Amino acid sequence: MLGCPRGWFLRVALTSAFLRRQDQRARILVARPAPRARSQAPGSLKRFLGYLKMEMTEMTSVSLKRGSAAIEDNDSVAPAEEAKRQKVSGCCPATGQDGLENSSLPSSEKVPGPPETAGQGKENSEVPSEEEEEEDGLSEEGEEEEEAESFADMMKHGLTELDVGITKFVSSHQGFSGILKERYSDFVVHEIGRDGRISHLSDLSVPVDEEDPSEDVFTVLTAEEKQRLEELQLFKNKETSVAIEVIEDTKEKRTIIHQAIKSLFPGLETKTEDREGKKYIVAYHAAGKKALAKVRTAADPRKHSWPKSRGSYCHFVLYKENKDTMDAINLLSKYLRVKPNIFSYMGTKDKRAITVQEIAVLKITAQRLAHLNKCLMNFKLGNFSYQKNPLKLGELQGNHFTVVLRNITGTDNQVEQAMNSLKEIGFINYYGMQRFGTTAVPTYQVGRAILQNSWTEVMDLILKPRSGAEKGYLVKCREEWAKTKDPAAALRKLPVKRCVEGQLLRGLSKYGMKNIVSAFGIIPRNNRLMYIHSYQSYVWNNMVSKRIDEYGLKPVPGDLVLKGATATFIEEDDVNNYSIHDVVMPLPGFDVIYPKHKISEAYREMLTADNLDIDNMRHKIRDYSLSGAYRKIIIRPQNVSWEVVAYDDPKIPLFNTDVDNLEGKPPPVFASEGKYRALKMDFSLPPSTYATMAIREVLKMDTSIKNQTQLNTTWLR
Repeated sequence: MLGCPRGWFLRVALTSAFLRRQDQRARILVARPAPRARSQAPGSLKRFLGYLKMEMTEMTSVSLKRGSAAIEDNDSVAPAEEAKRQKVSGCCPATGQDGLENSSLPSSEKVPGPPETAGQGKENSEVPSEEEEEEDGLSEEGEEEEEAESFADMMKHGLTELDVGITKFVSSHQGFSGILKERYSDFVVHEIGRDGRISHLSDLSVPVDEEDPSEDVFTVLTAEEKQRLEELQLFKNKETSVAIEVIEDTKEKRTIIHQAIKSLFPGLETKTEDREGKKYIVAYHAAGKKALAKVRTAADPRKHSWPKSRGSYCHFVLYKENKDTMDAINLLSKYLRVKPNIFSYMGTKDKRAITVQEIAVLKITAQRLAHLNKCLMNFKLGNFSYQKNPLKLGELQGNHFTVVLRNITGTDNQVEQAMNSLKEIGFINYYGMQRFGTTAVPTYQVGRAILQNSWTEVMDLILKPRSGAEKGYLVKCREEWAKTKDPAAALRKLPVKRCVEGQLLRGLSKYGMKNIVSAFGIIPRNNRLMYIHSYQSYVWNNMVSKRIDEYGLKPVPGDLVLKGATATFIEEDDVNNYSIHDVVMPLPGFDVIYPKHKISEAYREMLTADNLDIDNMRHKIRDYSLSGAYRKIIIRPQNVSWEVVAYDDPKIPLFNTDVDNLEGKPPPVFASEGKYRALKMDFSLPPSTYATMAIREVLKMDTSIKNQTQLNTTWLR
């Protein structure tokens, strides 16, 4: 397609086609165990378990069952035999004391991306080949069951909620089951911006700007010329310049070619030359490789490319389907031929979902961004505006979620009780399972080793072979590392060098095995900090469960509350002035205080057991010093609404997306009765809270992927 790098459109199209077919097949059971379950098992779920083995980093849709254990950020729970039932406590708000909630934990994961925010998960994914996807449906039933079983065997080594301190519920209602993310379009996230408005894609038009080049810049260059220019731009050949003959020699035609090269290939300059009586536009690097590597800022723009009267940043709303934020930005940067770090955003968004968020990019025109709508599938860019400043992480006020739970088993009364409880009481503000990784080596263990200054252990935890589901090339890389301890040899096993393992191996090759600290420093800062934030989250989850177990759902003397940004203790005389929604608990660090009751000693005991000094959380390396923070223990969602609808076709969408509305599609109409019932939920959450923890409270489910996979496989039998 015109304006798109060669070969990329085909890959995107094939990927999108696969994802659409997978979405239709990914029937994720979230129903209560029933004697008929096996006979009703759809073949699509069996096939999907095969995909899970190939696409282990996208383990987001899986089965969820009431009274079981299982959901990731994308959630799920499943059945279990009565003999295997174990107790998970739940706090009953009616009495203010702990009750016990049975939860089955049958015996029977992806290195996560940057830390999660605002109820979103962030996941890397790799799509299996089209041949694998097509052949999968032809497998015989026995082969499918064998494959599912072997995948479940791999998943036996993952984490459960109990492993990361998630043990309590706050509500007293009876849980029920439903299918979460049967289609990724059943989970929609709209960002709430700095001004409190919910972001929507509502306008695809480009702001009128007389300084923009004409649309001809996207068509004036041939595919061969674009390839040569791209190779020149990226220093992929020995050419120092590329000359393009001007066939129709007019000033207007030359101007368009100049504009096309400069706008489509940042880093290149152009000039006009006469050669043997013919006019040529010559493209070249003005300042060599340093010009391309340099990050342009508002203070140091390209001299020719941006009007002074226009804001330096183009802000736009990004609508995306089934792709996380960083993957989306990497794809946009490839199409635009720019570095990803010129993009900014306020928060990362989940992968297996439809998400809408604001993005800002430095000195890229709205015209050029809008052209991507013709090239990309499952993406839409719109609501363009030029502004002076970029976006900053954490500036958002939260996210609004629209979630559909299909094939629910709860009665209307059960649904009413559950949703009223969510609206009036809320849910425990646990860090969700995706915070801790999905392999046999939890991210909090790496974080703990960093805080202990045990760098050999850090290296070993990241690179050693581990049980569990991983891509084949990572398995080979780990095996090579275990056998040779040669970072260069292990790195050669990785076709993808940008993963954490590849970055660490590159660092070890550069700095040597005796300088692990510097080698680890090659990993991007956010990814390094993810590990210690994971450890903080692990401690916080455990301490909150202890707090609720000890004191229930009421404030007590010695609890902490925030006055502005300052934490203060609740005194005996002030208890009645606060509710449980005011109480906060600290993430461990050098700049926080701890409650004045039994939980303070519990913090100390837990950190002491991990060979850490709670009174000295400063690290020799400043980046790894933990200042700490405060987090509310109970979150009450805002803008909560719900609707139970009947439907017959599990493939039909149950609400309109922003793109549907732009295309003028009428909203779905529901009959009074149908084969299935679905619960459509809407609610808003503040930043750094997890939507799956809210859904867990409604359905009374455990969220670990370990249990999801085992329970799916058990159901297939």
